[in-house]
Amino acid sequence: MKLAVIVLEDEPEVREALVRDLDSLAEVIRVEAADCVDDAWEVVSEIDEDGDILALVLADHRLPDQTGVDFLVAMNDDDRTADAKKVLVTGQADQEDTIRALNDAHLDHYFAKPWDVDRLLEQVRKQLTDFVLELGLDPLPHLRVLDQVRVMESLA
Repeated sequence: MKLAVIVLEDEPEVREALVRDLDSLAEVIRVEAADCVDDAWEVVSEIDEDGDILALVLADHRLPDQTGVDFLVAMNDDDRTADAKKVLVTGQADQEDTIRALNDAHLDHYFAKPWDVDRLLEQVRKQLTDFVLELGLDPLPHLRVLDQVRVMESLA
C-alpha cells in the first residue's frame, strides 16, 4: 500500500510544476495529477482499486467544471477521501471561497500562488505525517517522506 497525493490543477504548466516539486517524494508516495474535478474522482477510483490510500490533495480553486473547494467539500462525504488532508494552492480564491474551504472542507493548509518549493515540501511532509499518525498506519514504509522526529516520538 502506498500513500497517494493528488495534484488537482487545470493549468498544465502549474500542474507539471507541482508534480515536479513533489518528485523527491515520488519513490515512496504515489503522485497523481488531475486537471478537473471529474478527472480527480477517476484518480480516486484508480488509487482505491490499486489498494493504495489517498492521503493528500493539493487543489487549485478555479477549475473548468467545479471549483477545487467544491471537490474538497465533497471529499468529506466519500469513505475513500474523507480522511485525506486538504491543501488549497491557488491565487484566485476570494474571501468567501476561502472561508468555505476552511469551514466546510476542513482545509488543512492554504498556499497562495506562486508557492515556495521548500515550504510546500515541508507542508506536504507535515500533512502526510499527520495523516499516518492520525489513522494509526504503520509509518515505517513511508518514513523517508514523513517528519521522522515526530514519528519516532509517537513510537516511543
